[in-house]
Amino acid sequence: MAAPEALRAEDVEARVSGLSDWTLDEGTLYREVRCRDFVDAFGLMARIALVAESMDHHPDWSNSWNTVRIRLTTHSAGGLTELDFTLAQKINELVQG
Repeated sequence: MAAPEALRAEDVEARVSGLSDWTLDEGTLYREVRCRDFVDAFGLMARIALVAESMDHHPDWSNSWNTVRIRLTTHSAGGLTELDFTLAQKINELVQG
């Protein structure tokens, strides 16, 4: 399988504008999700982890009580790739689910 290639800046801008609840921050896709409480936040992270592992593409993230902060980038490509946008969409589906 070929290594993912970083998207061009104009492609990133176009893709982000169509991706609800995500912004560009320091060259990464960024989203913050507020949950009911710590258990709900931890459960969301577990569901995301299963999807990320199946894609072999893992977020940089943290949580503080009920808030999960997620950053996506493809370190090996030096920027954002299709993998990041695919994972972001799957995360949106989990949050809405």
